Amino acid sequence: MRLTQAGLFWLKVLLHLLCILPLVYLVLLVSSDNAGGDPVQYIIHFTGMGAINVLVATLLVSPFAKRLKQGLLLQTRRLLGLYVLGYALLHLSAFISLDLLFAWGLLFEEIVKRPYILVGASCLIILLMLGLTSFHRVKRTMGKRWQALHNWVYLAAILAPVHFYWSVKSEIIEPGIYLLIFTGLLLLRRHILMKRLGFLQQR
Repeated sequence: MRLTQAGLFWLKVLLHLLCILPLVYLVLLVSSDNAGGDPVQYIIHFTGMGAINVLVATLLVSPFAKRLKQGLLLQTRRLLGLYVLGYALLHLSAFISLDLLFAWGLLFEEIVKRPYILVGASCLIILLMLGLTSFHRVKRTMGKRWQALHNWVYLAAILAPVHFYWSVKSEIIEPGIYLLIFTGLLLLRRHILMKRLGFLQQR
C-alpha cells in the first residue's frame, strides 16, 4: 500500500512523539530523583544516546524507502535530522552546564586530555551545518553544493559511534554494537557513497 500525504502527516506526528516522549521521561526521572546515583552523568548519557538512536533512524529512512518503494518516506529525513541535532545540543549543553559548570578553561583542558570530546564536537559541527542548511529555500540557493554538504552525514555516522566508544571507561559492549550498526548502515549505501565521493561515475 502506497503512503499518502495524509499517511505521511500522521507518520510525522508519530515521529515527533517518539522523539519528544523520551525527553519527557527524562524530566520525570530527574524531578522524581530516579535518575540513578549520578543524575548529571545520566542526563549526559541519555541525551547522547538519544542523538545516536535518532541518527540510526535517520540513516534507515533511505533503505526502507527504497526497499518498500515508498518515496514519501524520504520526507521524514529532515524531521529526524533536526531531532538528532536537538539531542546533540542537549548533550553538549548538559556536559558544559551540569558537569563543567560553565568552566570554559576546563573545557579546553578536557578536549586536550580526552580526544573523544573533540570527536564529538566535530560531529556536532557537522550536524549543525546540516541542520542550518536543511530548509528548502537554502537547498534551492545552494544547488549542487547542498548535496555535497549533506554527504557529510556519513562522516557524522562514523564520528558519533567512535565518540561513544571512546567515552566509556569500561563497558564496551553497547558502543561496540553501535559501531557494528553504523558500519552496516554505511555498507548498505556503499555504492551511493562511493559515487558521491567521486569514485564511481554513472552516466
